[in-house]
Amino acid sequence: MTTPRGRVVPVLLYVGAALTVLAALLPFLGKEVIADHVRASYPAYTPGEIDAAVNAYLIILGVIGFLGLLGWLGTVWAVRAGQGWAVWMASGLLVIALLIAVAGLTVKDNSGDVGLAPVFGWLLVLPCLPGLAAVALWRKAR
Repeated sequence: MTTPRGRVVPVLLYVGAALTVLAALLPFLGKEVIADHVRASYPAYTPGEIDAAVNAYLIILGVIGFLGLLGWLGTVWAVRAGQGWAVWMASGLLVIALLIAVAGLTVKDNSGDVGLAPVFGWLLVLPCLPGLAAVALWRKAR
């Protein structure tokens, strides 16, 4: 990782970790967006049912964010330790992250609407971008 491309990879990994934290925290600050989405999808829901749905989404997104951050930190550790398998780990985690992001954007619930408020589905894509760039540059640097 002594090439200019190789030196950019760890920076991209830290950017991805920061974006993951951002994507995990913003839903907690924008709970009303999730509530509005649930309310629009299920107009017959009571306020208690809407709160329960919002809390479920916050728990799911929080867990995804925590696991994503662990993935980023594990990848950073593997890169800094010079582990040869780190690029494979990063590639695998990228595929998993992309699948989660696509699911967040496309999976429909019982109402026929996309289950997750679209803005938060797109936030799941955001950390994938530096991950994709890091893996692409990493493979070229090797």
